[in-house]
Amino acid sequence: MSKLTTYFSFVRFSHSVFALPFALTGALLAWRDHPFSWMQIAWVIVCMVSARRAAMGFNRLVDARHDALNPPHPMRELPRGAMTTPEAARVAGMSSRRSGS
Repeated sequence: MSKLTTYFSFVRFSHSVFALPFALTGALLAWRDHPFSWMQIAWVIVCMVSARRAAMGFNRLVDARHDALNPPHPMRELPRGAMTTPEAARVAGMSSRRSGS
């Protein structure tokens, strides 16, 4: 259970929720001239959360060495050793994987 908690805290879901209104506003602008379905809304949310998780995951991988030296960040998952670099790469990679391939 602690590994699952580590994976969820690696990229905070609350950050994705904060960005969600921007994604939905963009979709709303696209739907001004075309009808939308609830399935489209669901896919916009899934895609936005995945893209945000991938981007932040890759950022955490690149910045891990700097986070270890930066006073507020050494308790992040990579610098403290709660997650290995290959695990973090898998999380970021799976979030950026195109479905259906």
